Amino acid sequence: MADNATRTLRATFETREAADLAVEHLVQQHGIPRPDIFIQSTSGQNTSGTRSSRGDADRSDAPHEGEIEVSVDIASDLISTVQRSFGEVGAIRVSGW
Repeated sequence: MADNATRTLRATFETREAADLAVEHLVQQHGIPRPDIFIQSTSGQNTSGTRSSRGDADRSDAPHEGEIEVSVDIASDLISTVQRSFGEVGAIRVSGW
């Protein structure tokens, strides 16, 4: 019998671009509903990540005040799929299984 309990996975990213790509993959490739995915700063400060990505490289108003966390509520049978997807788009840490 499959374990369909809901779990929350969290992944940390250095750039907002990587976090956005993770969300896109979860929604488009894995069919996870967007309301089940959350994005927030890990530092409590407004941030675009710990380093610049292509879109914010020349901006002076894109603060680098901390990492960005993506969390997602999923069925237990999707844990390995979502972990792999987070890794493919550059997660530096994944936790919560």
